[in-house]
Amino acid sequence: MKREHIVIAGGGLAGLRAAERLRDIGYRGTITTIGEERRGPYNRPPLSKQILEHKLHPEDLGFATYGDLEIQERRGVRAERLDPAAHRVVLDTGEEIAYDGLVVATGVSARTLPAAPNLDERVVSLRTLDDALALDGLMRRARRLVIVGGGFIGCEVASTARRRGIDVTLVDLAPYLLGRIVGPALGAMVTQIHVDAGVDLRLGRSITAWRTGVGGVTIALDDGSEVTADAVLVAIGTVPRTDWLADLPLDLSDGVLCDETSHVVGLDDVVAAGDVARWPNRRFGGPARRVEHWINAVEHGQAAAENLLHGRAGSRPFTPMPRFWSEQHGVRIQAVGVPAIADRIALAEGSLAERRLVAACLDGERLVGALGVDSPRAMLRFADMVETATAANLAGTLADDRAPRALLPAPAHRPATWPGEPAVHRPGGERRPAPLVALVRSAADRP
Repeated sequence: MKREHIVIAGGGLAGLRAAERLRDIGYRGTITTIGEERRGPYNRPPLSKQILEHKLHPEDLGFATYGDLEIQERRGVRAERLDPAAHRVVLDTGEEIAYDGLVVATGVSARTLPAAPNLDERVVSLRTLDDALALDGLMRRARRLVIVGGGFIGCEVASTARRRGIDVTLVDLAPYLLGRIVGPALGAMVTQIHVDAGVDLRLGRSITAWRTGVGGVTIALDDGSEVTADAVLVAIGTVPRTDWLADLPLDLSDGVLCDETSHVVGLDDVVAAGDVARWPNRRFGGPARRVEHWINAVEHGQAAAENLLHGRAGSRPFTPMPRFWSEQHGVRIQAVGVPAIADRIALAEGSLAERRLVAACLDGERLVGALGVDSPRAMLRFADMVETATAANLAGTLADDRAPRALLPAPAHRPATWPGEPAVHRPGGERRPAPLVALVRSAADRP
């Protein structure tokens, strides 16, 4: 089918790279992008780091493109509804935009806590540049910051705030930071890094009440303690932006379900890309999954656009090798592959105690990912081995000719929930992870 008008719902990186790829492979029809923000696409990872540290400014975040892509940009409007029978996207202004090819790249929104005083300007989330500027304004005046959530955003902002001299208290349901991502042992190491940097950690704790007043925002915890702060960042994850598709008979249980070529299951002439898309990656097998990383947005936008032009029958499976990194208190944490599907993690190089290591993530005997701490060169080697190496042949592949020498606990595959969210699982734990040093030493010293 010849496509004359392709609409890209989403004004972020995935949508931009989709448009760029369309032009790169010779598409000369009309491209219209729909973006809820009035700004053009910009780089989001610096929002929790360089923007808050004033190392970058808003005008530094825009993406470069080669040449004029000749795109009709609709900024400051959002997709309100999709009419697939009529091939139209309905905007919140009431306007309808016809398409004969559609890329869904609406991304995600920051998850909120229903019980929190979300209308109080001192309680913020961090997803957009406006969010970052609002948080920066609070941090300019704040002496005390509470962060709710111990994932990457929460940990990175905690690191940034400490560098700015702000007292930080971080609250999370899990007993270790990043534990649901990197496993308890590595999570314990990350936790100790934050303790050493002066972050007040309240782990294994849930929030029972909120109070606001002229003296700040007070959070009551389930152990009877209270924390008062000048500002609160809620960083408990994201929600895929699929509300505008809710009236359709689609699987939206965790983003938009796609087949392995990124075509939306249940719709014709529609693909999805980036944070909002869930698809089976043939490289790793298993169920369809979402990937919320910067590099995936680039590659997925490009692949989805190309497959849209080729149609389902002529499309290729999208089989990326996920990778991401995070910097916290001067320590660089890297990952490649899909560590979350590992059933065990083997310490391959370095040690937890020295905070310089590479850990092999194994699913059965197969290497499905690697986690690195301040080991960028070693991670390059492991990136080449993911998917092809096994536990049996790792010894002959590693540069130092050593087999993995210590097994670390793998991540728990059960998401935690905060009060007010659908109850799935709430892990327990101490208020502070007291045995951190012992756990790190025992994991590193095992033969």
